Amino acid sequence: MKLLEDCLKTSAGPCFVGLLGEKYGSIRIPGEVESSEFEMIIDAAVEAKLETRLLEEWYCRDENAVPPAYYLRPKSEMLKNYHNTMESSANSMNKSKWQDIAEEIKRIFKTAVKLLYEKGKMKHSQAKRYLSSAIEDEFDFALGKQTPAFLKKCVCYIRKIANIERFVKIPEMGKYMDVTYTAGKFMRDPEALEKLIKLRDEFIPTIVASSNLRVYTSITHCDMKLGYSQDVENHYIEGLGKQFYEDMIDIIQATVQQNFDTETDLLYDEVLQHSSLCKTYSSFYEYRCEALNIVHKYILPSKVGHINPLIIYGGPCTGKTLLLGEVAKKAYMWLQEEMGPESDPVVITRFLGFTEMSTDLKNLLQSICEQLAINYRCLVQSYPKKIHDLRDLFINLLNESSFHRPLVIIFDALEQLSDNDDARKLWWLPIHLPRSVRIILSTLPNKHGILQKLRCLIHEDDNYIELTARDRKMCSQVLKHQLLRIKRKVTSGQQIYVNEAFSKCTLPMFVNLTFREVRNWRSHKDVDESSLRVTVHESIEQLFCSLESKCGPKLLSRALGYITMSKSGLSEMELEDILALDNSVMDELNEIIRQSNPLRVPYIYIARLKEGLHGYLIERQVKNVTLLVWANRHLYLIAQKLYLHNEEDLHEMHTNMAEYFLGVWSGGRRKSFYNNDQYLNGCLNNDRNMNDEDKHCIDQTAFDRQSPEQPWVFQCNTLEPDIFFVNHRKMTELIHHLTRCGRTDDLLYGVIMNFSWLYTMIKIGQFDKALSDVELAYNYSQEKELKFLASTLRSIKFKVTKYPGSLSAELQQRLLPVVSSLPKLRHLLLECDKDGPKYCSIVPLHSSMDVTYSPERLPLSSSCMHVTEILPTFNPSTVIAALENGSISTWDVETRQLLRQITTAPSVILGMKLTSDEKYLVVATTKNTLLIYDNLNSCLLSEVEIKGSKHCGVGGGSNFINGFTLSINHALAWLEASKDVTVIDLLYGWPLYHFHCWYEVTCVQCSPDGVYAFCGQYLNTTTIFHLGSGEKLSTVTSEFSSGFVKFLLVLDTAQEMVMVDNEGGLSVWNTEEITNPQLTDDFDCRREDSEVVSIELSEDQSAILVCKALSIELLNTSVWKVAEKFRAKHNERFISAVLSKNGNCIIASMENTSAIFVWRRDTGQCMASLQEISGTIVKLIKSNHHNMLLSLSTSGVLSIWDIDIITAMSNIDKSGKPIQRLILPARGEVIYTLDGSEAVHKWNFSTGFIEAVFKHEGIVENCVLTSSGEIMVTSDDKCSQYVWHAVSGENIFRINGQRISQLMITHNDQFVVSLCEQNASRVWRLATGHRVCNILVALQNAFITSANTFVVGMTKNKVLAVSLWTGSITKKFCCDDGTTIVDIKLIPDCPDVVVFITSTETVNIWSLTEEVICRRVQLPNNFLKNLEDFEISPNGKVGIISRGDENINVLDLQSGKLRVVHAPGIIWRQRLSRDGRYLVYICFRSEDDDDNGAVSSLTVMRLADGKNIGACSLYKNPTFLALSQRHLNIIVGFDDGSIGTYTVVDRVDATLKIKIATSNSRQIFNNATQVIRPKCHNYSFKATADCIWRESTEVFTRDSPITVTDPEASEATPTKKHNYCYDRVCSAIDCRTHNFAADN
Repeated sequence: MKLLEDCLKTSAGPCFVGLLGEKYGSIRIPGEVESSEFEMIIDAAVEAKLETRLLEEWYCRDENAVPPAYYLRPKSEMLKNYHNTMESSANSMNKSKWQDIAEEIKRIFKTAVKLLYEKGKMKHSQAKRYLSSAIEDEFDFALGKQTPAFLKKCVCYIRKIANIERFVKIPEMGKYMDVTYTAGKFMRDPEALEKLIKLRDEFIPTIVASSNLRVYTSITHCDMKLGYSQDVENHYIEGLGKQFYEDMIDIIQATVQQNFDTETDLLYDEVLQHSSLCKTYSSFYEYRCEALNIVHKYILPSKVGHINPLIIYGGPCTGKTLLLGEVAKKAYMWLQEEMGPESDPVVITRFLGFTEMSTDLKNLLQSICEQLAINYRCLVQSYPKKIHDLRDLFINLLNESSFHRPLVIIFDALEQLSDNDDARKLWWLPIHLPRSVRIILSTLPNKHGILQKLRCLIHEDDNYIELTARDRKMCSQVLKHQLLRIKRKVTSGQQIYVNEAFSKCTLPMFVNLTFREVRNWRSHKDVDESSLRVTVHESIEQLFCSLESKCGPKLLSRALGYITMSKSGLSEMELEDILALDNSVMDELNEIIRQSNPLRVPYIYIARLKEGLHGYLIERQVKNVTLLVWANRHLYLIAQKLYLHNEEDLHEMHTNMAEYFLGVWSGGRRKSFYNNDQYLNGCLNNDRNMNDEDKHCIDQTAFDRQSPEQPWVFQCNTLEPDIFFVNHRKMTELIHHLTRCGRTDDLLYGVIMNFSWLYTMIKIGQFDKALSDVELAYNYSQEKELKFLASTLRSIKFKVTKYPGSLSAELQQRLLPVVSSLPKLRHLLLECDKDGPKYCSIVPLHSSMDVTYSPERLPLSSSCMHVTEILPTFNPSTVIAALENGSISTWDVETRQLLRQITTAPSVILGMKLTSDEKYLVVATTKNTLLIYDNLNSCLLSEVEIKGSKHCGVGGGSNFINGFTLSINHALAWLEASKDVTVIDLLYGWPLYHFHCWYEVTCVQCSPDGVYAFCGQYLNTTTIFHLGSGEKLSTVTSEFSSGFVKFLLVLDTAQEMVMVDNEGGLSVWNTEEITNPQLTDDFDCRREDSEVVSIELSEDQSAILVCKALSIELLNTSVWKVAEKFRAKHNERFISAVLSKNGNCIIASMENTSAIFVWRRDTGQCMASLQEISGTIVKLIKSNHHNMLLSLSTSGVLSIWDIDIITAMSNIDKSGKPIQRLILPARGEVIYTLDGSEAVHKWNFSTGFIEAVFKHEGIVENCVLTSSGEIMVTSDDKCSQYVWHAVSGENIFRINGQRISQLMITHNDQFVVSLCEQNASRVWRLATGHRVCNILVALQNAFITSANTFVVGMTKNKVLAVSLWTGSITKKFCCDDGTTIVDIKLIPDCPDVVVFITSTETVNIWSLTEEVICRRVQLPNNFLKNLEDFEISPNGKVGIISRGDENINVLDLQSGKLRVVHAPGIIWRQRLSRDGRYLVYICFRSEDDDDNGAVSSLTVMRLADGKNIGACSLYKNPTFLALSQRHLNIIVGFDDGSIGTYTVVDRVDATLKIKIATSNSRQIFNNATQVIRPKCHNYSFKATADCIWRESTEVFTRDSPITVTDPEASEATPTKKHNYCYDRVCSAIDCRTHNFAADN
């Protein structure tokens, strides 16, 4: 009944489901009977001549009950081996025996109670307790005396079986009705039937008549032979299941609708959590101490004296929180009693530390300010960002309180405040309060110095209340009252042990724990001094231990462990689900209850757990979910100590929690019953090798645990994706457990790079929380993709918080350029493709956005002159820096924390190096010593002095160490002007031997395997030594130069050595025979003033980069030739240069500049210039372990650059000039651009790469394509026209003579129209170049009709239709009275209808065939004053007009109505889609928008409903906008010569889409570091013209491919060259039919 009562109280949705059939059930055996009543029943049984021995054996008298009572002894005490899982046979015998005993006890109670009732010795209500079945009690308890609103959430299913009495003889029917055996035959129990009819046909209908209780009655018909068979049962269950599902959904949805408004209200949730805690704590308050009276007196209004906050303090477990819970509960009532019912006090409570918002001072003050503003109806426009301004607002809102609306604020546990914003210094706490305000605080006395700080602020002792331990008598009195409340007491003998315990501890929590123990004592049980513990800690452990027998040790430990390790608690259902996933728990349950198919944990165990820990495991409301949490920190710490101490168990439990919230085992997926079975794991990981027996084994050990799905949001309606409920439980718990169980991939791909998670967090206003989670994941995993994602989110914060739907497009724009360098971002891109179009219909296919990148910076010193050496390490964020003052520091660059520090003072550091395994750090000093340090522990291992040998001829001690290098186990060092190299063993720290060279040593390089040492010297000589033996193997000299060896490179793959001298000379030696190296190449790279600055061997050893002061050279090591060369500009000098990881880019720094430059090797184009804000760069260092670059500036600031991200910029192709025009073929995957240069660029639509460049003599002005896209006709400003084969790049022929203003090709691709402004325009045959006719009128905005009949264009005041075949004006429209034509358009679906606008602000629709105005629409006055653009829909029904303002003007050409749609900025360009359903426009940002560099926005509007279905920021200045004809693809040209491609995926026509998945940007190989770039082809124009146009004729040159004998003839006799050209052009034209068919 207790469970049923809890369910009825707490269920928000369905709370009671009643199933009533034909069986009433038997009476219950009472667990406890008052002694007077029991003895009366015994007497009545004796009077009825019944044997009462059984009753006397099984019931025992308990004097601890008030009044004394008899209780039923436990079966485990009375029956041997009961519940012993090892004795299964004895167990089954015990169960059978218990059934017999139970039936006999019921018979005695039934007979005796009936007799007593008949004699009037027992009332009806008393007798009913013994004579009614459990089902009647439950129906009566749940449905009786309930409100109609409550009964709406209940449902009953009544099942009647027709003619059931006929089948009473069938044994199985005993399950469905009450059967009795009387007079030798079976019959239905008439007494049970009578009670059933009364319950079913009287009680329930009465409830229905007065409420809206759902009741369903069904009649089942039995099989004539088999009775109520299994088929009949299955049919009934199927129907019941369907109806049950519908009813549950109906009731749940009604509840969901009520709760939807509070779903996203953070303040509501915060207040609800603290209110629920307040209610819980006040219910456990037992003491009526003096402190409560003092607080009561403080809260009441006072007219004299200052009002200060009241402070309650005391040690742990002294009852501070319970006291404040009681105060919060009663404060409203106290004030109303004092001031009258018309007053309306405000009580605000915060239990600090119980919620995230109540731990941080800023969040705490803001939530209280919000609550005050709502309660006192104050309008706060926006809440301050600065903490001090927020505190001022808090003070001002306190003054809003009044005599009739007093304010009480309660802060419990001040010590739980975090130290952010100096919260624990209490500067924010108002000391002098308004008359109508009371603030009550509680704190521990010795935590963070808070009480001491309060005493400095508030001096009066009356404002302090100390809660101390109570005296023993008071504790005994409280215990007595607690026991009497539940009708229990302790005997005088037991009281001795209680008094002894209270003499040791009198804390309130100890009293409560003692009460929980003694309430279970029985008078006949032995109690001694060990029955009670003497501390709170021991008593809690005893409490937990006592629960193990009820719940099982493993279930208890795991259940309490899961609650303790959860971030914010667990709900009952979550706990039940997670325990079902725990194999150790299910294994224990399987042993106890012997289930054949262990699916779930029976709820009775959860109920026992809650009941046993009532008051300690409390309920807390979080986001409309009731969670189980510990009541105080003490319980949490003890549970943690007992159940979370084993690391292996901890990892397994975190894994189970993570898998639950990930939904790994939902949807019917079966989990194996074994955790660590290697055989099973091997089978699972290698399905191919599994035989049928293995699979059967796994099937037998895997079960569906019925775990629920865990989406990020619960969608109410799939058609309304923005209406949803957030899965806050998953949001709160998942990351917490993934980080603790080490599931990095799930953390990355299941959460951080999950678009649904990101979108949901931003949508509910938790952007900062999402960002902190990304940074947390980065700190945990060190994946640089996460670091880049965090910086990307910061840069788009303004846009996505304002318009969350644009998240996918914004992410795609910024991630596409770098995804080849950061491949793990590909998962997020695919997620954006999948889920993004639900909220934003624009999908970027190729992004040309320049990567915004800022390096990590670390100030090392005030000047770069003080920095001696910088070393990168295995950890990309850790560096080692040496300063000239002798300090060597190991830094974490990201956190700017000093990890370790070594001091070599007073010696000055000359240099330092790390061994390849980073085990040793070797430092050279001015004392001519090498210091060898243990790098990890920063301890000095040995110090070795470097001395010149007697052969070297160096003066003693005057020369410093000139240099040193490291191999795997050795250090090699040499002095200035020395011929000797000292070899030191790093392990033992002593010199081994000296290498004696011919000349002064200048550099030393060891082979990668650590076997050989190569010593470079003066006179361009190198000597090779064996490191192991010290033997000199060979000496080589390059006679090409007289300088010295400055650099040595060892190519182990090719067995070659490269010597580079100080003048730039280079020699290559084959070292296959190490004792006799052979010179293979020796060449001069010297130039004047061309000092070699740095040299680098590429990672694959295919290239050597030689950086000189005035140039950078790249040598191909396979042929030993200079492959590429980059020269510095005039007066510029290179400081350093490095190669990217794949060798495609060069990153360099210049002298006296504060920028890093990135060049593409293939084009030589400078792709990026990254500014270093800390000053001029003086040094570049490349990490060998990671693709990282370190730069040091003059101000001593170290910056760490990610080369992967830097080189990603080189993936973006640019023409170098602003795009002026885009030409799209009708079919195909290419784009042609004009940028005001002498070239036409051909781009690949999918990749965004430039495939070809068509170079012209002059600046290209016009470009047109045939429908197949294979022939391109262009014209330039040098009066030339060119015909190109677009695929091969061949300039087929060239025409000179006239400057062309507009080019057009007829729809059949046969003829070209070249319009001129000065001379006669011409129509000419594309295949031959022959003129068809001249057009003598100058046309503007011309187009060719679809029937290839007319060229239609406009002059100043006329619309003209000119015949393509004669050049004569066939049709015309003239404006009257000086009216001019403003713009003209052709309607695509009506080829003979033209729309034009006149200067009188009239839109005219003109029919070419009939030469009449079909319709005329008048626009408002001055409407066309600022006409920018004019678009017509394909069907001619709608016109779109933009006027350079923020409005889109939609003109209905049929009705003449003008609809204005507001845009978010000034419209720059607009385009209608080919089908007329969408309008694409670009508008500029307003100055108020702070959008991190976004200059404009690309928007798509659906014309059917005027809704913007997608928006995407543009971070460059757009210069051209174009739409493709077939799919709705958008191409935008930018001012830096790049293009961006986008597509539109509207839900309406999503089935017609989409090429996202096949676009090159999405086809990124998992292991590839770079997108494969096709070679860019350069095609040049013909130097001489094939044809020259005169005024009325054309003249073909002698070597022209076309020869014309009669210029007026329609056909010419072609020469061989003519045939060639004609065939080339005709084949390209004719193939369009083939292409069209294939495309369709």
